[in-house]
Amino acid sequence: MTRITRFSVPPLHKVTRDLADVAAGRAAPDLVITNARILSTYSERILENKEILIKHGRIAAVQKAGTAKRDNGAQFYDAQGGILAPGLVDPHIHVESSMMTVCAYAEGALLNGNTTIFCDSHEIGNVADREGIEWMLEDARHAPLNVFLTVPSTVPSTSPDLETAGGDLTPEKIGTIFDAWPEAVALGEKMDYVPVYFSETRSHAVIAEALKRGLPICGHCYGREFVAAYAAAGVTDTHEAIDRDIAEDFLEGGLWIFMRAGNPSTPWHSLPEIIKVVTELGVSTKRLCLCTDDRDADDLFLFGLDWCVREAARLGVPKLTAWSMGSLHPATRYGMENEIGGLGHSRRADIVLLNDDLEVQNTWYGGQLMVENRKITPLLEEQLENRWRYPQAAYQTVKLAPQYQLVPELPQETVVANVIQVALPGIVTFHKNITLEGGKSWEELFAQHDLCFLSVVERHKASGRVGHGLLQGFNLRSGAVASSVGHDAHNIIVAGVNEADMRLAVETIKQNNGGLVIVDQGKVEALVALPIAGLISDKRATEVKAESEHFNHLWKEKGIAIPYMGFNLLPLSVIPELRLTDRGLVAVPAMTILPLFEKVS
Repeated sequence: MTRITRFSVPPLHKVTRDLADVAAGRAAPDLVITNARILSTYSERILENKEILIKHGRIAAVQKAGTAKRDNGAQFYDAQGGILAPGLVDPHIHVESSMMTVCAYAEGALLNGNTTIFCDSHEIGNVADREGIEWMLEDARHAPLNVFLTVPSTVPSTSPDLETAGGDLTPEKIGTIFDAWPEAVALGEKMDYVPVYFSETRSHAVIAEALKRGLPICGHCYGREFVAAYAAAGVTDTHEAIDRDIAEDFLEGGLWIFMRAGNPSTPWHSLPEIIKVVTELGVSTKRLCLCTDDRDADDLFLFGLDWCVREAARLGVPKLTAWSMGSLHPATRYGMENEIGGLGHSRRADIVLLNDDLEVQNTWYGGQLMVENRKITPLLEEQLENRWRYPQAAYQTVKLAPQYQLVPELPQETVVANVIQVALPGIVTFHKNITLEGGKSWEELFAQHDLCFLSVVERHKASGRVGHGLLQGFNLRSGAVASSVGHDAHNIIVAGVNEADMRLAVETIKQNNGGLVIVDQGKVEALVALPIAGLISDKRATEVKAESEHFNHLWKEKGIAIPYMGFNLLPLSVIPELRLTDRGLVAVPAMTILPLFEKVS
């Protein structure tokens, strides 16, 4: 299957000759898709009554329908007046968030017309260092999808004094990945924006590895006060422009904006606010792209990049412009507009067939039909059944000490607790000081202050270290919930109202080498096993989707106040205001450890 790399190398001599011969009518194409309208991302027009000639997985010509000869052995496909558009290009995703391998991820992507992804695999990097990233790159090479890596830039996300991770991607290791893997085309999101702002040596040494190779640097930054220094450091895009005003700051600082759209019930649906930079301020869309960022398994199918395009159109962007923001614009951001993102001559034949509502009907990947009438074809089915197998080491990353203490000691005297308060949409948390009266039980304190336990268990070095915290507003009334996907160090995060259910949840994760689990009254009620690095299932996308749907249903049924993907962010100590890691409570952005309990002054 034809693949593309980061290098601007002309196609093989024979390929260019054959493309020229087909375009000039001297030779037969492999495939003609005829009787179609063309969505041109170059001119943002619909071109009527056209056909596309394909040879060697590339577009040889776009011409008037009915021009191609039907007696020369070429295969013909009748588009029946539908719209042919370039395959979508997602400029920023985390495959691990879908809880599936790259090969499995391709099923949902292609059903959504998404033929190219730029992924930041910092999740598996935090677990298994450079080796884990290379596992995923090998997986990607076997996937029926154009997969590029934005090399993780912030592993670990914070100082080892603040959390324990399994990986440590030094500037030297990052440079080695760039040089060894042509799929590595950019530096991934620079999440440590506070150290970048304060000119911390290691953060800027990582940036230098991309700059000296002439590669783009991707961003992740909260707070308008950080934007100028962040942009000055060389960062050239962001997916965290979460409202109109900071989006404007980023744009005028020279950054591309990846406008993130997601399931409206999750924290990942920033599009309605960011889009106001267009609809209210009237800025050009030329530096705007659409991205998905994180999708869990069921949302991957329901809220793909095609949905993001339609949502942008619903919010006021012209329909053809919206498709360009999901295809040509991200291709241009990475300097690949001569390969992907449009239906120009010589480009890859990554093509989707749309109806008038921009809903994907068919997807061709490199000229091969992978989705037809919204269903996968036997060709794609065969590839999905022959997924790449991760090595045994990938299944041995959850390492717990024989003994560990899951809940804090009950204070005997009145204390002030540093408490994490959660609220929708669930990304940012709040730091609350709550006075806990001495002489009361945990049950009484929980009922009085709307609290539950929160613990983070170190799982990379079997140290037995556990960070203890309290959650307010989480609305867990019984049992426990736990995950080995506690961003970004991916230690085990567990919340509960009693120690026994919390321990059962953690031990269930250990037995499955990773996963998501809901426990109540000594019984496991839902489990999504994630044995690959404690992050990823080794099953087909549809199987992971079914397990995720059941887990999500039970999560909502229990009335928990934030989505479980927001729960997974509670240890992410780069997002304000208060987080919990295995080292303890971290105040952000001060990046200092706070005690759980303080004496009453």
